[in-house]
Amino acid sequence: MRTVSPIEIRSYEILRDRVDTSQLPPLTRAVVERVIHSSADLEYLDDLVVSSEDDLVEARQALLAGAPVVADVQMVAAGITSRPVICRVDPASRADTASRAAATSDGLTRSAAGIVAAYEEVGPGAIWVIGNAPTALEKLLALDARPRLIVGLPVGFVGAAESKAALRASGLPAISNISEKGGSAVAAAAVNALLYALDDRDLDAGEPAWKGLRP
Repeated sequence: MRTVSPIEIRSYEILRDRVDTSQLPPLTRAVVERVIHSSADLEYLDDLVVSSEDDLVEARQALLAGAPVVADVQMVAAGITSRPVICRVDPASRADTASRAAATSDGLTRSAAGIVAAYEEVGPGAIWVIGNAPTALEKLLALDARPRLIVGLPVGFVGAAESKAALRASGLPAISNISEKGGSAVAAAAVNALLYALDDRDLDAGEPAWKGLRP
């Protein structure tokens, strides 16, 4: 079991005093609460959109089975704390050099080129986490990625809301949000919510541990 700090426990107590998440299904509640916890933004209760609880259950099972996790940028990858993450936008790696060259030759952003490079590596069935670049999400939707889950929470005034609307319209299993806000921290938080649930013995018994967080 993950060790939960007293500060995190107190943060969740404050969160639950201010918003009522008790009627949400267990994994949806876990994701929504961790996104709010990571951002101190209560508006995510109404802004966040989960395709279905069943999609989160299947994503959790995929993670248990070792499905790869792919991030659009290193800030997202660094925020996912309990699983190795593939990211092909990394100045320290040879893969980033290839993505940079592809971006130049194909007219893509580096993040979009990194998504293509990652897909060529992992193929179908991955968990995709987009927290920075709308163009990365747009490119992912153009691929036949057959994802187990897309966490699509890019931030920005140009293309972010539109790319997330396209994700919801695709019918793919997804976590997104309606507004222009988002970012690396909240995208990583959404995945961490599922990863932290992996060792939760109470989850399969129907009693989520986050109902009574304890150190």
